[in-house]
Amino acid sequence: MFIAWWRIFKFSLLDLVRNASLATMTVIVLSLLLISVNTLLGIRVLTAAAVTSVKEKIDLSVYLKPETTSDLVTKLTADIKSIPAVKSVNQISADEALQNFKNQYQDRPEIIAALNEVGANPLGPALVVKTDDPTQYSQVITILNKDEYVTLIEDKTFADTAVAIDTLHRVTGSIEKALWGVTAVFGFIAIVIIFTTIRVAIYTERIEIAVKKLVGASNWFIRGPYLVEGVILSTISVALALGAIYAAAQAIDPHFSPLLDQNNILTNYLRTNILSLAGFEYLAALVLTIGTSAIAMRKYLKT
Repeated sequence: MFIAWWRIFKFSLLDLVRNASLATMTVIVLSLLLISVNTLLGIRVLTAAAVTSVKEKIDLSVYLKPETTSDLVTKLTADIKSIPAVKSVNQISADEALQNFKNQYQDRPEIIAALNEVGANPLGPALVVKTDDPTQYSQVITILNKDEYVTLIEDKTFADTAVAIDTLHRVTGSIEKALWGVTAVFGFIAIVIIFTTIRVAIYTERIEIAVKKLVGASNWFIRGPYLVEGVILSTISVALALGAIYAAAQAIDPHFSPLLDQNNILTNYLRTNILSLAGFEYLAALVLTIGTSAIAMRKYLKT
Protein backbone atom coordinates (compact mmCIF):
# COMPACT_ATOMS: atom_id res chain seq x y z
CA MET A 1 0.00 0.00 0.00
CA PHE A 2 2.82 2.37 0.92
CA ILE A 3 4.59 1.63 -2.37
CA ALA A 4 1.42 2.43 -4.34
CA TRP A 5 1.04 5.80 -2.58
CA TRP A 6 4.71 6.58 -3.13
CA ARG A 7 4.37 5.86 -6.84
CA ILE A 8 1.26 8.06 -7.06
CA PHE A 9 3.15 10.90 -5.37
CA LYS A 10 6.17 10.40 -7.65
CA PHE A 11 4.02 10.41 -10.79
CA SER A 12 2.31 13.62 -9.63
CA LEU A 13 5.68 15.34 -9.20
CA LEU A 14 6.75 14.18 -12.65
CA ASP A 15 3.53 15.58 -14.14
CA LEU A 16 4.11 18.93 -12.43
CA VAL A 17 7.65 19.10 -13.82
CA ARG A 18 6.46 18.19 -17.32
CA ASN A 19 3.75 20.86 -17.23
CA ALA A 20 5.66 23.38 -15.14
CA SER A 21 4.37 26.43 -17.02
CA LEU A 22 0.71 25.46 -16.66
CA ALA A 23 1.24 24.48 -13.01
CA THR A 24 2.87 27.86 -12.35
CA MET A 25 -0.02 29.67 -14.03
CA THR A 26 -2.49 27.65 -11.94
CA VAL A 27 -0.70 28.64 -8.73
CA ILE A 28 -0.65 32.32 -9.76
CA VAL A 29 -4.36 32.42 -10.63
CA LEU A 30 -5.37 30.48 -7.52
CA SER A 31 -3.25 32.80 -5.37
CA LEU A 32 -4.85 35.88 -6.97
CA LEU A 33 -8.28 34.35 -6.39
CA LEU A 34 -7.54 33.82 -2.69
CA ILE A 35 -5.95 37.26 -2.37
CA SER A 36 -9.10 38.89 -3.78
CA VAL A 37 -11.21 36.98 -1.24
CA ASN A 38 -8.90 38.04 1.60
CA THR A 39 -9.05 41.63 0.35
CA LEU A 40 -12.83 41.50 0.69
CA LEU A 41 -12.46 40.32 4.29
CA GLY A 42 -9.93 43.08 4.97
CA ILE A 43 -12.27 45.76 3.63
CA ARG A 44 -15.06 44.49 5.88
CA VAL A 45 -12.74 44.54 8.91
CA LEU A 46 -11.65 48.11 8.16
CA THR A 47 -15.24 49.21 7.53
CA ALA A 48 -16.39 47.80 10.86
CA ALA A 49 -13.47 49.50 12.63
CA ALA A 50 -14.19 52.81 10.87
CA VAL A 51 -17.89 52.74 11.82
CA THR A 52 -16.99 51.94 15.43
CA SER A 53 -14.43 54.76 15.49
CA VAL A 54 -16.92 57.26 14.08
CA LYS A 55 -19.56 56.26 16.62
CA GLU A 56 -17.07 56.55 19.49
CA LYS A 57 -16.18 60.12 18.53
CA ILE A 58 -19.76 61.34 18.32
CA ASP A 59 -21.34 63.21 21.22
CA LEU A 60 -24.10 65.72 21.89
CA SER A 61 -22.95 68.99 23.43
CA VAL A 62 -25.59 71.00 25.29
CA TYR A 63 -24.69 74.62 26.12
CA LEU A 64 -26.76 76.12 28.93
CA LYS A 65 -27.42 79.77 29.66
CA PRO A 66 -25.12 81.46 32.20
CA GLU A 67 -27.98 81.96 34.69
CA THR A 68 -28.71 78.21 34.88
CA THR A 69 -28.37 77.09 38.50
CA SER A 70 -26.40 74.04 39.62
CA ASP A 71 -29.60 72.41 40.87
CA LEU A 72 -31.17 72.60 37.39
CA VAL A 73 -27.95 71.26 35.83
CA THR A 74 -28.01 68.33 38.27
CA LYS A 75 -31.69 67.63 37.57
CA LEU A 76 -31.18 67.74 33.79
CA THR A 77 -28.16 65.46 34.10
CA ALA A 78 -30.16 62.95 36.13
CA ASP A 79 -33.00 62.94 33.59
CA ILE A 80 -30.57 62.34 30.72
CA LYS A 81 -28.81 59.55 32.64
CA SER A 82 -32.16 57.83 33.15
CA ILE A 83 -32.14 56.92 29.45
CA PRO A 84 -30.76 53.34 29.20
CA ALA A 85 -28.84 54.08 25.98
CA VAL A 86 -26.85 56.94 27.56
CA LYS A 87 -23.27 55.89 28.21
CA SER A 88 -22.04 59.01 30.00
CA VAL A 89 -22.89 62.63 30.82
CA ASN A 90 -19.94 64.93 31.44
CA GLN A 91 -20.69 68.21 33.24
CA ILE A 92 -18.59 71.25 32.33
CA SER A 93 -18.85 74.24 34.64
CA ALA A 94 -18.98 77.82 33.39
CA ASP A 95 -15.36 78.42 34.53
CA GLU A 96 -14.20 75.26 32.73
CA ALA A 97 -16.10 76.31 29.60
CA LEU A 98 -14.37 79.71 29.70
CA GLN A 99 -10.94 78.12 30.09
CA ASN A 100 -11.65 75.68 27.23
CA PHE A 101 -12.70 78.60 25.05
CA LYS A 102 -9.46 80.45 25.80
CA ASN A 103 -7.39 77.38 25.06
CA GLN A 104 -9.21 76.84 21.78
CA TYR A 105 -8.62 80.41 20.59
CA GLN A 106 -5.23 81.10 22.18
CA ASP A 107 -3.78 81.74 18.72
CA ARG A 108 -6.48 84.32 17.96
CA PRO A 109 -5.57 87.36 20.11
CA GLU A 110 -8.41 89.45 18.70
CA ILE A 111 -10.97 86.96 20.04
CA ILE A 112 -9.29 86.78 23.45
CA ALA A 113 -9.18 90.59 23.55
CA ALA A 114 -12.89 90.80 22.76
CA LEU A 115 -13.59 88.31 25.54
CA ASN A 116 -11.61 90.38 28.02
CA GLU A 117 -13.62 93.43 26.97
CA VAL A 118 -16.78 91.70 28.12
CA GLY A 119 -15.38 91.38 31.60
CA ALA A 120 -17.69 88.81 33.20
CA ASN A 121 -17.82 85.21 32.03
CA PRO A 122 -20.37 85.15 29.18
CA LEU A 123 -20.45 81.37 29.02
CA GLY A 124 -22.70 79.04 30.92
CA PRO A 125 -22.27 75.41 31.99
CA ALA A 126 -22.41 72.63 29.41
CA LEU A 127 -23.15 68.92 29.18
CA VAL A 128 -21.44 66.43 26.89
CA VAL A 129 -23.59 63.35 26.31
CA LYS A 130 -22.50 60.04 24.82
CA THR A 131 -24.80 57.17 23.92
CA ASP A 132 -24.19 53.56 22.88
CA ASP A 133 -25.42 54.31 19.37
CA PRO A 134 -25.87 57.60 17.48
CA THR A 135 -29.47 56.71 16.67
CA GLN A 136 -30.28 56.95 20.40
CA TYR A 137 -29.56 60.69 20.62
CA SER A 138 -33.17 61.39 19.60
CA GLN A 139 -34.22 60.29 23.10
CA VAL A 140 -31.88 62.89 24.63
CA ILE A 141 -33.25 65.57 22.31
CA THR A 142 -36.77 64.71 23.47
CA ILE A 143 -35.80 65.45 27.08
CA LEU A 144 -34.05 68.69 26.10
CA ASN A 145 -37.22 69.85 24.36
CA LYS A 146 -39.30 69.60 27.54
CA ASP A 147 -40.78 72.88 28.68
CA GLU A 148 -38.79 72.88 31.92
CA TYR A 149 -35.47 72.64 30.06
CA VAL A 150 -35.96 74.26 26.68
CA THR A 151 -35.65 77.79 28.10
CA LEU A 152 -32.31 76.88 29.77
CA ILE A 153 -30.58 75.84 26.57
CA GLU A 154 -28.40 78.35 24.75
CA ASP A 155 -27.37 75.98 21.98
CA LYS A 156 -26.74 72.32 21.23
CA THR A 157 -24.52 70.68 18.66
CA PHE A 158 -24.85 67.21 17.31
CA ALA A 159 -22.90 65.81 14.35
CA ASP A 160 -25.31 63.72 12.35
CA THR A 161 -23.25 60.60 11.63
CA ALA A 162 -26.02 58.77 9.79
CA VAL A 163 -25.01 60.37 6.48
CA ALA A 164 -21.30 59.68 7.06
CA ILE A 165 -21.92 56.06 8.01
CA ASP A 166 -24.29 55.52 5.06
CA THR A 167 -21.68 56.99 2.71
CA LEU A 168 -19.01 54.73 4.20
CA HIS A 169 -21.19 51.66 3.69
CA ARG A 170 -22.05 52.70 0.11
CA VAL A 171 -18.41 53.19 -0.86
CA THR A 172 -17.24 49.93 0.71
CA GLY A 173 -20.26 48.15 -0.76
CA SER A 174 -19.30 49.30 -4.25
CA ILE A 175 -15.71 48.17 -3.69
CA GLU A 176 -16.92 44.79 -2.44
CA LYS A 177 -19.11 44.31 -5.52
CA ALA A 178 -16.16 45.09 -7.78
CA LEU A 179 -13.96 42.66 -5.88
CA TRP A 180 -16.63 39.95 -6.08
CA GLY A 181 -16.56 40.44 -9.85
CA VAL A 182 -12.76 40.14 -9.89
CA THR A 183 -13.00 37.04 -7.69
CA ALA A 184 -15.52 35.45 -10.08
CA VAL A 185 -13.21 36.17 -13.04
CA PHE A 186 -10.21 34.65 -11.26
CA GLY A 187 -12.32 31.65 -10.26
CA PHE A 188 -13.39 31.06 -13.87
CA ILE A 189 -9.82 31.44 -15.11
CA ALA A 190 -8.59 29.02 -12.43
CA ILE A 191 -11.16 26.41 -13.48
CA VAL A 192 -10.17 26.76 -17.16
CA ILE A 193 -6.45 26.54 -16.41
CA ILE A 194 -6.78 23.55 -14.06
CA PHE A 195 -9.03 21.79 -16.56
CA THR A 196 -6.53 22.50 -19.35
CA THR A 197 -3.58 21.39 -17.21
CA ILE A 198 -5.17 18.02 -16.44
CA ARG A 199 -6.34 17.57 -20.05
CA VAL A 200 -2.85 18.27 -21.42
CA ALA A 201 -1.29 15.95 -18.85
CA ILE A 202 -3.71 13.15 -19.75
CA TYR A 203 -3.16 13.66 -23.48
CA THR A 204 0.62 13.72 -23.07
CA GLU A 205 0.57 10.54 -21.01
CA ARG A 206 -2.14 8.71 -22.92
CA ILE A 207 0.30 5.93 -23.95
CA GLU A 208 1.54 5.55 -20.35
CA ILE A 209 -2.05 5.39 -19.13
CA ALA A 210 -2.84 2.69 -21.69
CA VAL A 211 0.18 0.69 -20.52
CA LYS A 212 -0.84 1.08 -16.87
CA LYS A 213 -4.28 -0.28 -17.69
CA LEU A 214 -2.78 -3.22 -19.60
CA VAL A 215 -0.70 -4.24 -16.58
CA GLY A 216 -3.77 -4.07 -14.34
CA ALA A 217 -3.57 -0.60 -12.77
CA SER A 218 -6.82 0.46 -11.17
CA ASN A 219 -8.68 3.63 -12.15
CA TRP A 220 -7.84 5.20 -8.77
CA PHE A 221 -4.13 4.54 -9.30
CA ILE A 222 -4.35 6.34 -12.64
CA ARG A 223 -6.38 9.21 -11.20
CA GLY A 224 -4.25 9.49 -8.05
CA PRO A 225 -1.37 11.60 -9.42
CA TYR A 226 -3.75 14.22 -10.80
CA LEU A 227 -5.58 14.46 -7.49
CA VAL A 228 -2.28 14.77 -5.62
CA GLU A 229 -1.32 17.56 -8.03
CA GLY A 230 -4.46 19.40 -6.94
CA VAL A 231 -3.43 19.04 -3.29
CA ILE A 232 0.10 20.30 -4.00
CA LEU A 233 -1.07 23.27 -6.08
CA SER A 234 -3.69 24.19 -3.46
CA THR A 235 -1.12 24.07 -0.64
CA ILE A 236 1.33 26.31 -2.51
CA SER A 237 -1.42 28.75 -3.54
CA VAL A 238 -2.86 29.13 -0.02
CA ALA A 239 0.62 29.62 1.46
CA LEU A 240 1.50 32.29 -1.12
CA ALA A 241 -1.85 34.08 -0.77
CA LEU A 242 -1.78 34.23 3.03
CA GLY A 243 1.87 35.29 2.99
CA ALA A 244 1.12 38.11 0.55
CA ILE A 245 -1.95 39.24 2.52
CA TYR A 246 -0.04 39.22 5.82
CA ALA A 247 2.77 41.30 4.31
CA ALA A 248 0.21 43.72 2.84
CA ALA A 249 -1.58 43.98 6.21
CA GLN A 250 1.67 44.91 7.97
CA ALA A 251 2.33 47.57 5.34
CA ILE A 252 -1.21 49.02 5.44
CA ASP A 253 -1.82 49.00 9.21
CA PRO A 254 0.43 51.99 10.05
CA HIS A 255 -1.62 54.18 7.69
CA PHE A 256 -5.01 53.23 9.18
CA SER A 257 -4.09 53.00 12.87
CA PRO A 258 -3.99 56.80 13.47
CA LEU A 259 -7.30 57.26 11.64
CA LEU A 260 -9.18 54.52 13.47
CA ASP A 261 -7.47 54.79 16.89
CA GLN A 262 -6.56 51.11 16.75
CA ASN A 263 -3.16 49.52 16.31
CA ASN A 264 -2.49 46.69 13.85
CA ILE A 265 -6.16 46.18 12.93
CA LEU A 266 -5.60 43.89 9.96
CA THR A 267 -2.55 42.13 11.37
CA ASN A 268 -4.31 41.32 14.63
CA TYR A 269 -7.35 40.05 12.73
CA LEU A 270 -5.16 37.73 10.64
CA ARG A 271 -3.28 36.47 13.70
CA THR A 272 -6.52 35.77 15.53
CA ASN A 273 -8.27 34.05 12.60
CA ILE A 274 -5.33 32.58 10.69
CA LEU A 275 -6.29 28.94 11.37
CA SER A 276 -9.92 29.34 10.33
CA LEU A 277 -8.95 31.42 7.26
CA ALA A 278 -6.26 28.96 6.17
CA GLY A 279 -8.59 26.00 6.73
CA PHE A 280 -11.50 27.53 4.82
CA GLU A 281 -9.37 28.76 1.92
CA TYR A 282 -7.45 25.48 1.70
CA LEU A 283 -10.72 23.55 1.60
CA ALA A 284 -12.09 25.91 -1.09
CA ALA A 285 -8.91 25.55 -3.16
CA LEU A 286 -9.04 21.75 -2.82
CA VAL A 287 -12.67 21.64 -3.92
CA LEU A 288 -11.82 23.83 -6.91
CA THR A 289 -8.70 21.94 -8.00
CA ILE A 290 -9.78 18.38 -7.23
CA GLY A 291 -13.32 18.97 -8.48
CA THR A 292 -12.09 20.42 -11.75
CA SER A 293 -9.52 17.63 -12.08
CA ALA A 294 -12.21 15.00 -11.52
CA ILE A 295 -14.38 16.51 -14.26
CA ALA A 296 -11.44 16.65 -16.67
CA MET A 297 -10.48 13.04 -15.95
CA ARG A 298 -14.04 11.82 -16.28
CA LYS A 299 -14.26 13.36 -19.73
CA TYR A 300 -10.87 12.37 -21.07
CA LEU A 301 -10.23 9.05 -19.35
CA LYS A 302 -12.29 6.10 -20.54
CA THR A 303 -13.15 4.11 -17.44
